[in-house]
Formats: sequence, structure tokens, C-alpha cells
Amino acid sequence: MKLLTYNFLTSKCIRGVKVGYPLKLNIVEKKVVSSDFNSEFITRMIPRLDWEAIKLAATHVGADLPATLPEDIASDTETLQKLHHVLMEVDVVEGTLECPETGRVFPISDGIPNMLLNEDEV
Repeated sequence: MKLLTYNFLTSKCIRGVKVGYPLKLNIVEKKVVSSDFNSEFITRMIPRLDWEAIKLAATHVGADLPATLPEDIASDTETLQKLHHVLMEVDVVEGTLECPETGRVFPISDGIPNMLLNEDEV
């Protein structure tokens, strides 16, 4: 699971959950897969990101992002490259995602998060 995907996952579908975001990420196994840097793609994704959630995920993978999103991010190549690494090159192979409201744990297996709910949770 790419951390770009993680940014969009929520447990809001669980009965009684109001926000369900950001999910707590627990990485058991990760791998880094090199990909070509595309500054335009990363720049266009920034408005869709929750900076606090991505920054927290970055600390889980050993990356260091600025505390706040730089105002002129499009010209900050160093930060764009770090963000590219976090979002596109880090692949979570095994781990879990935990709902911040209910504590419900969703497994990540072979890079695929299983967000299916039990019948009593819907």
C-alpha cells in the first residue's frame, strides 16, 4: 500500500464513527520501490493531502517532512522530492490500520489494506 493511498483511507463507514481519520498506521514490513520523480504530479496532489496525517506517516517510515507545508511548495524541490519518496516510493507490505475512534484494526497483507466490515459494524 502506497502512503498516497493511506491518505485517503477512513473508517467512517463503521456504525457510530463520526470522523474515522486519520487511521493509526502500524508498519510491520515495508519496502522502497524507486519511481521517477514527477514534481507536477506531487504538486497537484498537495491540495488533496492532509498534511498532518502525511507528516505522521512520514515519521513512521523514517522520512522528515517540514512541520508545516511550505507556502511556495512548487519551487521547493527538496520538499517535493521528500514528499514523492513518502507518497510514491514507500510501500507498506504488512501492517495494520487502526480506527482512531473505535480501535477497530484493519490488516494490511501483501500490500493490500482489508477495510471490509463485519455485518454488525455497518
